[in-house]
Amino acid sequence: MIQGPISADSHITEPPNCYIDYIDPKYRDDAPYVTADDQGGERYVIPGMETTIPLSLIAAAGIEAQKLSPVGTKFSELHRGGWDGTVRAADQDRDGVGAEIIYASVGMALCSHPDWNYKHACFEAYNRWLAEFCADAPSRVFGLAQTAIISVEQSIKDFEKAKEMGFVGIMMPGDPQHEDYDHPMYDPLWECAADLNLPLSFHILTSKRGELQTVLAATRGNKLNGFLNIIRSCQDIIGLFTLGGVFERHPNLKMVCAEADAGWVPHYMYRSDHFFERHGYWMEARQISRLPSEYIRENIWFTFQDDAIAFQSLEMMNPKRLCWASDFPHSDSTWPDSQAVLEKHTKHLTAEQRDWVTRTNVAELYNLPTA
Repeated sequence: MIQGPISADSHITEPPNCYIDYIDPKYRDDAPYVTADDQGGERYVIPGMETTIPLSLIAAAGIEAQKLSPVGTKFSELHRGGWDGTVRAADQDRDGVGAEIIYASVGMALCSHPDWNYKHACFEAYNRWLAEFCADAPSRVFGLAQTAIISVEQSIKDFEKAKEMGFVGIMMPGDPQHEDYDHPMYDPLWECAADLNLPLSFHILTSKRGELQTVLAATRGNKLNGFLNIIRSCQDIIGLFTLGGVFERHPNLKMVCAEADAGWVPHYMYRSDHFFERHGYWMEARQISRLPSEYIRENIWFTFQDDAIAFQSLEMMNPKRLCWASDFPHSDSTWPDSQAVLEKHTKHLTAEQRDWVTRTNVAELYNLPTA
């Protein structure tokens, strides 16, 4: 049984052999790989994508802000717990965490790869590797499978396979290959997800409109100004599912908005309802029978690390849909100081409320074995 807080959004660091050794042999020569750069570090190269992924920031948990750098780090210098499940529990214990929900790292960028069959092959390889990682710490790490959504039929097979492999949810790409996610063609897939009790997780930086290079390239002024727009792609998906009637047609479908914070959610619900009621008729958006905020309250879970505003706004949202996360081992992680951060941000909450956000909500979402 899991003891202590549960991180609703943590990551692995795909090792150099993750795709090469586990991918369909016909893609092996073009599998993502790690190579040295000209700045003393290493980076992941994904054939077919211009963007390369420096290893520095995807495993920079615990490094002082003044020392963070996107370059100069080799794989051998990263947190071993990011890729070795046998030592992951030691990292959790140092941070006072009992278990973690596991998301990909390189797989986030792969979500935007233009070749859908290649992406599918990469995700199958990742799922095979992740199953072995989770098997090394079965009571401490719980993985999310990746799927490329190349077709409804294939995705249903992906969901069923994920359940068979012991994964607790699905890490979704921000964009499907064909029609967008609110199209009725996806209804069999959403029915499958609900029947299998596999929550759909949409993480920041996993859609074309929200990938890091796109966000920063579109900024006005300092690059940090663009960084503030990262949550926008998650908001787009929330609107797509609520206003598009997906949750109305599938009331048992569960969605996770991962690492986009939650302090903004009360205002987003208000604005959604305002525009729905005031402008929904002439904009032909009145096809749903309830206010958008009602679906958000019931069908969407939100993960966040050090969002103090979310903790202060608990009663303005559904407190049973908020899930704290450590984001280990990424650069935004609260590791190894998560307990100090939680103590500061939750001191005004009741013991029950704190338990909801740091443990019970995520345990109920994924049916985890807690004491």
